[in-house]
Amino acid sequence: MEFVSISMQRAIVSLILGIISYAPRAVNAAEPDVPTELADYVSKKDDAFAWKQKGKIETNLGTVYDLQMTSQKWQGANWEHAIQVFVPKGAKPRATMMIYNTGGGPNPATSLLGLAVAGKIGAPIAFVFNIPNQPIFNKKEDALIAETLCKYLETKDASWPLLFPMAKSIVRGMDALQAFAKAEWDMPIKDFIITGASKRGWTSWMTAASGDKRVKAIAPMVIDTLNMTAQMPNQLKSFGSYSTMIHDYTERGLVKENPNPLEAKLWRMIDPWTYRANLKLPKLIINGTNDPYWTLDALNLYWDDLVGDKWVLYVPNAGHGLDQDHGNGAKDREHALNTLAAFARYVIDDKPFPTPTWKHLDEDGVAVLKLDGGKDVKKISIWQADADTRDFRKSKWKEQTVKLEGTAGKLPLTAPERGCRATFADFEYQIGELTFTLSSQVRILEAKAK
Repeated sequence: MEFVSISMQRAIVSLILGIISYAPRAVNAAEPDVPTELADYVSKKDDAFAWKQKGKIETNLGTVYDLQMTSQKWQGANWEHAIQVFVPKGAKPRATMMIYNTGGGPNPATSLLGLAVAGKIGAPIAFVFNIPNQPIFNKKEDALIAETLCKYLETKDASWPLLFPMAKSIVRGMDALQAFAKAEWDMPIKDFIITGASKRGWTSWMTAASGDKRVKAIAPMVIDTLNMTAQMPNQLKSFGSYSTMIHDYTERGLVKENPNPLEAKLWRMIDPWTYRANLKLPKLIINGTNDPYWTLDALNLYWDDLVGDKWVLYVPNAGHGLDQDHGNGAKDREHALNTLAAFARYVIDDKPFPTPTWKHLDEDGVAVLKLDGGKDVKKISIWQADADTRDFRKSKWKEQTVKLEGTAGKLPLTAPERGCRATFADFEYQIGELTFTLSSQVRILEAKAK
C-alpha cells in the first residue's frame, strides 16, 4: 500500500509456530544481542552518494522543490531517487522535517498529496521516492524482497536483504535535505520524522533501528507485523491459513516451522521488534481494521514490548490503503492523514502529544475496557465488529459514542451469541482547525461455549 500509485505490499513473514493468547508477549531479558549488520551497512562510507537541485515550482498551494539523489551503490548498481520538498503557503522552514518515503516516482497525485499533508502540518515536508529502486532481477515489491532474502541465505552476505539499502536511502535522504536546506534557506534542519506505508513503513522502523540520531520520531503505517516469530502462528489461529498476500514468501520457502540458525538470524536482522530496546523515540502506529495482510490483533503481540512514547490509530472500515469507507459510497484517507499531521505538529513544536490510556480487564468474569482520554479529549467512541471467526478482514465496523462522567470510566464488553466480537476505543482531539483521533488496542471476545 501506498498513498500513491504503486503496488501494494504483499507482506513479511515470521517463522516459529506456537500458541498465541490475547496477552502480549513480555520482553525477555535473555534475548540475544541486537544484530549489527543493519547499522554496519547503513554507516558504511559510499562514494556514490550525490544530490542536486533540479527545479522549483510555485503553485497556488505552495512551493515544490525537485531534487535528484544517488543514495548508494548496491550490488554493483547506483540507486537513484527523486526527492520533492513541499512548502505550504505561508509556512517557514523548521528545525524538524517529516520525510514520507515511498516507491515509484513523482506525479501529479503525489504533488497534491504532498502539498495537502504539508498544509495540514503547516510546515515543509519531503517525499523520498524510488524506495526501493526496482525492478531488479525482473522483480518488484515483495517478490524482490523475497529474492534478496534468498540471496542472503545462499551467500551469507549481509548486504543482500533489501531493507538495508532501503533504510540507507532514507539516511542519505536526510543528508541531502540538510544540505539543501542550508543552500536554499540558509537554515539547518536538525532532525526528522520518518513515515511511510507498508514496506515503506517497515523502512521507517529500520531507519530508526539503524541508530541514526537524526530520526526524532517515526509514524509507520500498515506494517502491523513486528515480533515476526509470533505473527504467523496468529495468522493460522485467526485465518486458518497464511494470508494469500504473502505468497511471494511462502512460494520461496521462507516460511518454516523450524528455521535453521541462518534463517532465524535473517529474520532477527530485519524484524524491527529485535531493536525495540533502542527504539525509545516517539512512535505513532497507523493501521486499518480490514487490512488483508495482518491479523486484527497483531499489535497485541508487540505493543507492550515497545519502549518510550507510543500511540496507535486504527482506521475503521479501511484496508491496506487506509481508505475509510463511510458507508455512503464515500471513501477518503482523512482519518489517517489528520492524525499523521497532528503528530507531526506536536513533534515539530516539541509539545506533548495527547496520551489516552486504556486497559482491557476481566472483573468478576466480565470483560471491561477501562479508559481515560485525558483533559483535552473532545469525544470518546467505541468501535465494534462481529465475525464468524477471528478473521475480521471483511467485517463492518460500527461506532457508538461513549457517555462518561468526565473523561474516564469503565465499560463492560459483551461477547456475541456466536462467533467473535472485536472492540477498540477512539479518542478525539483538536489542534487548531485539525480534528484527529487516537485509539486503544483491540480486544477480541469469543462466544461462550454452550
